[in-house]
Amino acid sequence: MKKHMSKFIFIVLLTISLHINSQAQHKELVTWYTIEEVQDLVKNEPRKIYIDMYTDWCGWCKVMDKKTFTDAGIAEQLNTDFYAVKFDAEGKENVTFKDQTFKFIAQGSRGYHELAAALMQGKMSYPTSVFLDEDLNLISPLPGYQTPAQLDPILEFIGKDHYKTTNYQQFLSKRGDVKN
Repeated sequence: MKKHMSKFIFIVLLTISLHINSQAQHKELVTWYTIEEVQDLVKNEPRKIYIDMYTDWCGWCKVMDKKTFTDAGIAEQLNTDFYAVKFDAEGKENVTFKDQTFKFIAQGSRGYHELAAALMQGKMSYPTSVFLDEDLNLISPLPGYQTPAQLDPILEFIGKDHYKTTNYQQFLSKRGDVKN
């Protein structure tokens, strides 16, 4: 009886351990904020803002969630140099950004959010990475799926202010990412 109880306890502990480990592996690495939260955060600790413009139906958005935002290096850059925001470009809630209220616009079977349209400069494709400076001014939208290898130099280029003094190709060349 003691032997069976020991096996039972071992199996229970093993199952609990595997469950906890599985949960730890699925924990999000990136700290995500709302657009309203970052407007307050930049007042006390200025950082650039990275906005992941997505929709619920976008397959590449889901791939980016699973492959890019779970990359430890990408998460570290986003958490250190940026405030990261996930923004549903078809979200129905009103959003106040820089003292202006943006709304959902119904169009066809879906629609779009006015803030998404403004920050993506009317080019509604998903996913799109949007970069804002510390004063909440648009630096640039970047449409399309980005792998960790593609996003890494972009985050460094913008996060470390290289975009202010050099163009992207020169930056990549100096970084050793482009062969001349």
